[in-house]
Order: sequence, then C-alpha cells, then structure tokens
Amino acid sequence: QVQLVESGGGLVQPGGSLRLSCAASGSYSSIYTMGFYRQAPGKERELVATITKHGSTAYRDSVKGRFTISRDNAKNTVYLQMNSLKFEDTAVYSCYVNYLNGVVLSNYWGQGTQVTVSS
Repeated sequence: QVQLVESGGGLVQPGGSLRLSCAASGSYSSIYTMGFYRQAPGKERELVATITKHGSTAYRDSVKGRFTISRDNAKNTVYLQMNSLKFEDTAVYSCYVNYLNGVVLSNYWGQGTQVTVSS
C-alpha cells in the first residue's frame, strides 16, 4: 500500500506561482512514474505532468513552458512548480504514482489539493 501526502495548493493571482509537493510512503518495492492530474469543476480529470524514475518528463501542451515537474527519489517526493498561472489552471490537483509492490504493478492517486487562480 502507498500513502501520498500532498501540499502546496492555495489561492494565487493570475501570473503568480505555486509549488505542489507530494510525498509517498508505505509498503512498496519501487516507485516508477510519478505525476500530477487535475480536475476542474464540470470537467474530466486530465494529466498535467509526469516524471519517470530516471527523470524523463512529459507535460500537457497547455502547461508546457510554465510548469516544471521534478522528483527526489531519495525522499520519494515529486514536485510541480507552477508559474505564470492562469484562470484555467484552477482545479483540484492530485498526485499520482505508479509503483511496484512485490510483482504487482499498481497506480494510486492522492486525495488532491485545491489550486485556485483568481484576481
């Protein structure tokens, strides 16, 4: 089982910045991909960014150049630096991990943290 502790959400003005953190703990053999999803009211959940164990990253087009994902494998923590935030970035952001527990590969999402971009 994996537990995820997310932090860093909040209220920010357009153009501002926030940094999300997500720390994984629990019983697992290895964590592979980590990332963040988001879901805005009335919309489907969408993938924001991912990072593999070896540091390869991927972003949805709308956040490229503004968001940066990184991770600290020693701390099993993933970070999402969000700059130049826009109204449309408002959503609940959930951490995601793909992990190995024994021989079983599983996915797990955190409960989420609210990010609100408003003037």
